Amino acid sequence: MFCIIGCFALVASAVGQKDMLAGVAHGVNALSFWPWQVSIQTSKGVHFCGGTLINKNWILTAAHCPVQAGYHRVFLGENDLGSDAEAVQIKRIAKVIVHPRFNKETFSNDVALLRLSSPAQITSRVSPVKLVSSSTNIPSGTLCVTTGWGRTETGQFPRILQETTLPIVSTAECSRFWRRTRPIIDSMICAGGSRSSSCKGDSGGPLLCDSNGVWYQVGIVSWGALDCSVNAPGVYSRVSLLRQWIDTVSSN
Repeated sequence: MFCIIGCFALVASAVGQKDMLAGVAHGVNALSFWPWQVSIQTSKGVHFCGGTLINKNWILTAAHCPVQAGYHRVFLGENDLGSDAEAVQIKRIAKVIVHPRFNKETFSNDVALLRLSSPAQITSRVSPVKLVSSSTNIPSGTLCVTTGWGRTETGQFPRILQETTLPIVSTAECSRFWRRTRPIIDSMICAGGSRSSSCKGDSGGPLLCDSNGVWYQVGIVSWGALDCSVNAPGVYSRVSLLRQWIDTVSSN
């Protein structure tokens, strides 16, 4: 369903074919409505990255997504990109703030915040995600979910939001897999390698884990295999480690 990276083509050109993720490969149409999921689109209405609403003014996404304030738009409350019947909120972007220590080569600190030009209206279809705390550690093997409109295993980009369940992969195992590509560092968390993956177009979207019936965002789709291999663990920005920066910026 998912290929882990939203802007995979950009990553692949920089680091080689094994390095790009795209949409959700071997996923399924979203079984639940994920009210924090957003689509980031061009002025012509073309989806290119995902993100999550974290409060009425701010969207959390990946730093490698080439978002431009005043040009790109955020679509909230959307499930079917081809439908005109959904109660979608369309917001312009007033400001893009990229983590000051984001590294385009290593993909460390791959996180950005988008300030909306006007506050989102919180409804049953549009509501903020809860972020995992800075002290939370997710054990390997924990089953979590990632969502997005990224490329599927057919090579096409779906109209309907896709989701898939992925196990958290230990840093040691993930490092062994990617040792010839780039190091897995503290600001990264890995998941997948189990018959589904994020892919091109999923970048910036969430990795979510359930705790006592409440979903928490633990990761941001960052990078992975160029071909969205379902056998390769995808790499996500680790929200717990980045939480302090996220809170400081989004409180303004």
